[in-house]
Amino acid sequence: MLDVYSSTITCVSQNFSPPQPPPLIPPPSSPPTVSRYELQKRRDWNTFGHYLKNHKPPLILSRCSGANILEFLKYLDQFGKTKVHNCSCPFYGDPNPPAPCNCPLKQAWGSLDALIGRLRAAFEENGGRAETNPFGVRAVRLYLREVRDTQAKARGIAYEKKKRKNVKQQQYSI
Repeated sequence: MLDVYSSTITCVSQNFSPPQPPPLIPPPSSPPTVSRYELQKRRDWNTFGHYLKNHKPPLILSRCSGANILEFLKYLDQFGKTKVHNCSCPFYGDPNPPAPCNCPLKQAWGSLDALIGRLRAAFEENGGRAETNPFGVRAVRLYLREVRDTQAKARGIAYEKKKRKNVKQQQYSI
């Protein structure tokens, strides 16, 4: 009887192999985390695409000019949340008006400036050439500067250009 059991044990042990470690398969990778900036840039690009599609007559990106970009920025003003006082408003130039007024809400200059920066980048990422980028034309830059200055005066806020430190002076002072 002992032999029967021993042969059974031998057969079982010959068919049995110790557990092997699992093969080295990387775990399924989660989609890369997209930054908030990238998400906003994609949202802005899609919004601009919808604007072009819904424009009367519809516009195509390759035929877009600086004038179309200015029209888009002015269209966005209707969704603004920043009170910009008219010249005739008694609170013109007052940073903290004491009472409400009927002046329009507009897009803040900083929001428009950031939007144009994201759209400039998105244009080039979507196959556009830097030389033909309608978001970087002079008319758009001048419009943004005018909006900045107008809003600064109307709201009593000074937008001063940040002074750059002279690189040569820093090198010598070290």
